[in-house]
Order: sequence, then C-alpha cells, then structure tokens
Amino acid sequence: MSVPRITLAPSYTISRVIKGGWQLAGGHGAVEAARAHEDMARFAEAGITTFDCADIYTGVEALIGDFVATRAPGAVQVHTKCVPDLDRLATLAPRELEALIARSRQRLRAEALDLVQFHWWDYAQGDWMAALETLAELRERGAVRHLGLTNFDTPSVERMLTAGVPIVSHQVQYSLLDRRPARAMAPLCARHGVGLLCYGALAGGFLGKRWLGQSEPKQPLENRSLTKYKLIIDETGGWARFQALLALLDGIATRHGVGIGAVAVAWVLAQSGVGAVIAGARNASHLADTVAGATLQLTEADQAAIDAFLAETPVPSGDVYELERDRDGRHGRIMRYNLNAL
Repeated sequence: MSVPRITLAPSYTISRVIKGGWQLAGGHGAVEAARAHEDMARFAEAGITTFDCADIYTGVEALIGDFVATRAPGAVQVHTKCVPDLDRLATLAPRELEALIARSRQRLRAEALDLVQFHWWDYAQGDWMAALETLAELRERGAVRHLGLTNFDTPSVERMLTAGVPIVSHQVQYSLLDRRPARAMAPLCARHGVGLLCYGALAGGFLGKRWLGQSEPKQPLENRSLTKYKLIIDETGGWARFQALLALLDGIATRHGVGIGAVAVAWVLAQSGVGAVIAGARNASHLADTVAGATLQLTEADQAAIDAFLAETPVPSGDVYELERDRDGRHGRIMRYNLNAL
C-alpha cells in the first residue's frame, strides 16, 4: 500500500508521514552526504515525499536542497522553520527575518519555500506577532507559499487565527507518551482547519522493540533525541510504566505483523486534528515499519486496550511546549537557543 496523502492547503498535498531532518544535524552521529541522499531517495520512492528541516538544523537545508535539485519539480515537498535566535528577539527587525528566509531559499535552492514554520522562544521578548506579519508579507510577495507554526501555545495560536493570519499547520510534539495537544491545541486547530504535524511519535526511538525488557538507561544517553524523550518518559510514570506500555504495544504489533513503531505512528495518525507524523531518521533502516504505520488500521480492540492503559497514565503537565519553555527547568536546559546567527 502507498503512503496516504492529505491536503494541507488548497492545491497543496503532503504525505501523511514526513521524513524528519533533525537527526541529520550532527547531534546523532556523523552524516555522509551521499548516503543521506540515497536514504532520501528510498523514502521518496516509498511515498514519503515530504521532508522536514529547519534553518537551525546545521547543514540540513543544504543537504536536502542538493537532493531536491536531482528530482522533478514538485516531486518532493520541503518544510523548513524560521527560528530567530533567543538573543535577537527583543530587537528583531523585519530585514533580519527577510534575510533568514532568503538564506533558507538559497540553501534549499527554492524560488519559494513550500512551508515555513515559525517559532518564538520567549513571548516576553520582542513582538512575535509583528514578526509573523512580516512572514505573511513575504508570503504575499511569493517568497513563501504557506505559513505554519512550531510549538506555540494555545492562546497565541488562537490570537493569530482570530487576527486572520493564514496559518495552515502547527508542528507539535504528540505521541502515546505526550498527549498534551489533546487538551486544547488539537480541538482549536481542528475547528480552524489547521493541520497538526506531529513530531516525537517514536519518542526518539524509545518506542521500539529495542527497548522492551531493557533496564533503565543511565546518563549520558547516546544522543540528543534520547536525552529529550527520556525526560518525557519520566513525566509519564517512569521506566516501569514505560515498559508496560511497550509490552502492550508489542502484543498489538505482533498480531498485525508489524513493529512497535508502526503501532505508535498509527495511533498518532488516528488522533483528531492530526495531519501527519514526522518520523525522524538518520537512515532508511526502519523505513518499512514507518510505511506500515502510515497504513495500519488499529482495531476497536486495539484502541480500547490502548485507551484503558492511557487512562491510567500521567500526561506531561501544561499546554503544548510549556515545560520546554522554562529555560531553568530540566526540559528547557537541554535546548540550544542561539544557532541562527546570520
């Protein structure tokens, strides 16, 4: 079966599984360009034609741009992000945002960027609404085709939508471990036709059979993804509860002849308001399971078993990205806030 597609905006469709790019930014091991391009080709040939990256993912925009240049126009959709540095927010000028977008266009070899997802580190600094209006002007001028968001809270998104800003998507963390979007963000976005593009569905690889029956890992962990998502596991009942979840998912996966990751992806795709899942991958080694997740239909019994388990499982506190916005907290301390200097 081919990977399903969804209409994110008029005349713009994407694959319901998106290939993530964070793992190609150097924090998860060495990246060799030729091998990365081979893996991208395998994803595209499998029907995962939409790629996600960011201006702060070191080298990734250029890496994807070089690959897209070898494909037919429009064959691959590329979503990037606009993430001004924390240190620049207080005085950020429109020309700086224009320069960030121009640089992304150059790296991606794109006349116009398919989708720019805007992020703002600290609401108390600068004027994020004015910055978003600048991006909307760039859209009107043809430098950007579509506007999206990354990790804004519900009141801020509601303010944008009320003001008529043409937002088509919002990238948020959403998984069996992190169900914060279901509280308020998913209902809001569903009412306004804003598709949720969900990262973290595989919890950086934790939601896989490799971890079933394993002892709790000790710090330091292998890479930044595991460090980030281990904190989420701690928020949702700890390692013993996580092992119980893996055992439940493994039973469901075995009945369907797929891996645990496929069940985790299928569950997120089935949630209200979800447009697509972003599956981060350094290579194509788990491609078959990722594709299986895009087409897997969980049964009513599967859903009931998962629902019963989740009803007894804590959810991380607060709104979308609220824990991560506390720069003094353990979730915020691992972030890198100033990677985008021109």
